[in-house]
Amino acid sequence: MSQHIVLKILLAPFTLLYGLVIGARNVLYESGLLKSSKFNIPVIGVGNLSMGGSGKTPHVEYLLHTLKPYINVGVLSRGYLRKTSGYKEVFHGLTVEDVGDEPLQYKLKFPDVVVAVAERRAIGIPLMIADYPQLQTVLLDDAFQHRSVTPALNILITDFKFPFTGDHLLPSGRLREGRASASRADVVIVSKCPENITIEQRAEWRKQVGKHTEAKVFFSRYEYGTPYFMYDASKKCILDENTEAILLSGIAKPIYLEEYVSSKVGFINIHSYEDHHQFKPHEVSLIHRALQELKGDKKVVITTEKDSTRLDKHREFLQKHDIPIYILPIRVRFIEEEGESFDTFVKDFLLNFKT
Repeated sequence: MSQHIVLKILLAPFTLLYGLVIGARNVLYESGLLKSSKFNIPVIGVGNLSMGGSGKTPHVEYLLHTLKPYINVGVLSRGYLRKTSGYKEVFHGLTVEDVGDEPLQYKLKFPDVVVAVAERRAIGIPLMIADYPQLQTVLLDDAFQHRSVTPALNILITDFKFPFTGDHLLPSGRLREGRASASRADVVIVSKCPENITIEQRAEWRKQVGKHTEAKVFFSRYEYGTPYFMYDASKKCILDENTEAILLSGIAKPIYLEEYVSSKVGFINIHSYEDHHQFKPHEVSLIHRALQELKGDKKVVITTEKDSTRLDKHREFLQKHDIPIYILPIRVRFIEEEGESFDTFVKDFLLNFKT
């Protein structure tokens, strides 16, 4: 604990400098000296204040599940860590290097949804609309800090175990912007809540969030599905005490994933890498060797949907060695009656949207 305090003291000057830069940028936007674009179709921004791991991607997918039956909805992302640049639509057959892992995941799961990437969102949105004039709304993925576009609805995701309300600016903490920036949010979703979260806990959360924003507060949790084989979704794997699993992930804050899989299997061997990690051939070979060392009859490799987009470049190796690699699907569920309330809130926003 004392080492942690000393480290924060040492990092304080850098945190102050970073805060001054971010604060100055926000002042320029709020004063109008830097322009932020608005559009004549509703743009919904989904993002966070912290450095990843809050559950942004599953919430974008929740919105797609909710809205797709009613309106033409598209997704625009920057395509983090892709090796291309500029505006690019996501098509089947493209790779993580072309468009980034999360946009590719959206396209694979929602093949009839328009998905695109662009570093400059203010340019990307008009290009999407020009190509697809039938679009009725655009979801901006990870756009809370990218102020060149002002979303008509701004959704801020914060992690139940790592709330922005108790965090600090980089590098002392994990916040990309100060807590006061939450005032731009219209909705705050507290993600990854325990199933047994109490009414009192939710009231305390609303009190703490209310110190920074007047946004409506909702509470969601993760629901994991049955793992399916990476190259044949019809093949399922029921996790039980007889299962020996190698858990392979490259995501931010994998603690929830690790806790869940650990609770379902008899043995787990965890291989965890940084968020968006590009798996190397020797790392995939390491998984193969670790799998061979397991003694049970039921041994599998478990990974996430996002990681599978980056593992696919090793398809030849995985299939040659018949590696039983299964994808653990994840969905967002809102606590109790809040799912209906959230859905109604978003649909009412769309129905009442005015340019």
